[in-house]
Amino acid sequence: MKLRVAGEDAELNSAMKLPSLAAAGTSPTSATAASDIGRFVSEASAEKAPGMRLPLGSMQVLTAYQRDAWERTILFWDTLRARADNLLEHERLGLPPLLDFRSETILDARTFERPANYALLRIVAAEAAEADCCVDEAKPPVIVIDPRAGHGPGIGGFKRESEVGMALKEGHTVYFVIFFPEPCRNQTLADVLYALRRFVEAVAQRHPGKAPVLYGNCQAGWAVTLLSADCRGLVGPAVLNGSPLSYWAGEAGVNPMRISAAFTGGAWIAHLLADLGGGRFDGAWLVQNFENLKPEAVWEKYANLYVQVDSERERFLSFERWWNGFYFLGREEILAIVENLFIGNQLEQGLFRICAGCHADLRRIRNPLVIFASYGDNITPPHQALGWIPVVYRDTADLKAAGQRIVYLTNPHVGHLGIFVSAGVARFEHRAILESLGDLEVLEPGLYELKIDNPTGDPDCRKPHYAVRFEPREVEAVRFAYRRAPFEQVKAVSDTAEAFYSAFVSPWVRAFTNPWTVEATKWLHPMRTSRYLLSASFSPWMHGLAATADIVRAQRRSLPDDHPALAEERAYLALTTSLLEAARKWRDRAQEDLFSRLYGGKT
Repeated sequence: MKLRVAGEDAELNSAMKLPSLAAAGTSPTSATAASDIGRFVSEASAEKAPGMRLPLGSMQVLTAYQRDAWERTILFWDTLRARADNLLEHERLGLPPLLDFRSETILDARTFERPANYALLRIVAAEAAEADCCVDEAKPPVIVIDPRAGHGPGIGGFKRESEVGMALKEGHTVYFVIFFPEPCRNQTLADVLYALRRFVEAVAQRHPGKAPVLYGNCQAGWAVTLLSADCRGLVGPAVLNGSPLSYWAGEAGVNPMRISAAFTGGAWIAHLLADLGGGRFDGAWLVQNFENLKPEAVWEKYANLYVQVDSERERFLSFERWWNGFYFLGREEILAIVENLFIGNQLEQGLFRICAGCHADLRRIRNPLVIFASYGDNITPPHQALGWIPVVYRDTADLKAAGQRIVYLTNPHVGHLGIFVSAGVARFEHRAILESLGDLEVLEPGLYELKIDNPTGDPDCRKPHYAVRFEPREVEAVRFAYRRAPFEQVKAVSDTAEAFYSAFVSPWVRAFTNPWTVEATKWLHPMRTSRYLLSASFSPWMHGLAATADIVRAQRRSLPDDHPALAEERAYLALTTSLLEAARKWRDRAQEDLFSRLYGGKT
């Protein structure tokens, strides 16, 4: 069973609908976060403590549990050893993309006149496991673009039940945009967008009369919107999954990432890390930020592996191979992203400068947009996925006058990664989106919420067993109120600190950086050392652990799931989760309070 925080499901299931959320100032989560951490701890302990009485019953019960616990401990650490070996092997292979589908390379942007570390692949549906995937030439091609957010590409096609898999099952020809671990020399965002435009043009030429559907995940979403604005008439509907476009929006105490720059001084720290990396920014720093955002989720990941090590090992190793494959961004790229998007929030304002004389203008987008967000996503909440709409369009009449159609779909509880990797989400929401692409073209201009009626409750059902409705909404319903002045001050501090660092510090850092220091900085990063030091290559005694684990597996006799000692164990693990969650909420609330004191006013 998966460990859950007590009350979490009830809290998420009671999440308000979008119009109510826009009007509300707080949520149950933020109200709880405002409480004192001592009350959190006492309540969590009181909730768990009554059931914590180990029912010994007999010596056999205790002995059986001790044996099972020791066996699981050995298998747990052996799984971490295997993860470390996988990390090193993946590095030796050059960190290839982890797609679960055969593919062929159509274009490699490293050979372009403006090189970028991107390539366009065509997914080949020719394996036996894909025999049910037949291409329907009448359907438009789908281009899936994965984000460069620290990891390598592949999350959109990580497994059969994925965005790529669903698109294949629906009969679309599927293309996948990958990127390589190392950026090209002096690579800029303009170079990346140039490469992506070339990819779109190539796909459009291969499928005359069928505008490609763009599928952007997370940070790839803003790239898709820029492509849509730049490739008018060339692309079809664009689907943005968990993609932030309004970076300052959010809920106090619930979305702490939006204020993190206030405590580091802004973009200069990214500049420093890129300088130490020899002009490359290590994606491991971004992944570390994700893990720090919700430490109880990291604990749950390992606790779940320990509890179910017999069945979870392969799934854990498969996901961790992708999670720990850290890619680099160029110095110019990361600075442009941090300064213009995360701190500057310039995309929704039309101030995002792509190149000399060229600024992004979201009003230029004419192809239909589908925005998929989740209330359980604390990285890209609905505020950031939808909050740009009332900034770009004054009201519903303005949106209709522009001739644009925007459809949004929300999930009540799935987390950020679940939007891309959850099999249930792929079979239900993503299939519904793909099957409804034709309906988007005939919608009248306006804002709509996509509703899925599924009376059977079966995520694998197909039309007509479920129905999709497009309910009209007002632009005002997605107007999320927050004070912009504090974020403007953060931007001003960041600009000043970055100017000082660039002029007086960066030249010295670059002068003292050499290939030895670059590699040392990479391999001494805690996100790597915490993994690879458990490899037998670095810790020879792990060979003995591996041999012991083989013996344990051969003689393994796991306890039944309803064993009373296992219930007590899970109660203690769940209590630890609750305490970590309490501490994290207190931390987030304290940061919000400090932010308000430093920069003025509530966010």
